Amino acid sequence: MKSTLMLNSQLLETIGRLPFQAITQERKAVLEKLVGYVQQRINEHLPVRLNFICTHNSRRSQLAQIWAKTAAAYHNVHIESYSGGVEVTGFNDRAVEAIKKAGFRVTRKGELNPKWFIFYSDDSEPVVAFSKLYDDAINPNRDFAAIMTCSHADENCPFIPGAHLRVPVRYEDPKLFDDTPLELQKYEERSIEIATEMFYVFSQIQKTDG
Repeated sequence: MKSTLMLNSQLLETIGRLPFQAITQERKAVLEKLVGYVQQRINEHLPVRLNFICTHNSRRSQLAQIWAKTAAAYHNVHIESYSGGVEVTGFNDRAVEAIKKAGFRVTRKGELNPKWFIFYSDDSEPVVAFSKLYDDAINPNRDFAAIMTCSHADENCPFIPGAHLRVPVRYEDPKLFDDTPLELQKYEERSIEIATEMFYVFSQIQKTDG
């Protein structure tokens, strides 16, 4: 069931254009493990905590955290969405611009590794985005699923303390196109790809009574 939450109008337009037909059966099989985890937690009336992890917590993991929280709110599924990395850098400015173009309202606080406040609705608390380690104090230390969004972090972090499930949902790094004519296009493509898959995941969740 869709939420009655009033999302930003431009963001709703972006959601309405998401290319769900582009998700292949092979990719749906990858996402099914995440769907199953969320559904099980909902069925058991347990909190759903998702920590999206990539090496620098700068691009893909941030986008996934933001889009997962937005998609869950849209589909009236309560989750706690987090992100982290194995190194601290900053939420990349190019990824921030992709989020703005999608229709999020964004404010910033600080200069070095600033905190970004991402609003998908004026009626909800923002997603707070900044680069941090996956075990930062702001993130859960137990009872969560670790969603590995890049191959480097997946391969170099064989064990995530406190995670009771590890799900590889990898995305190509738009950083490969930094300072090229394709930069803006590739960041937007990656944002939309992640958005599409997160909205697909939460569209599959069946709410339970009680």
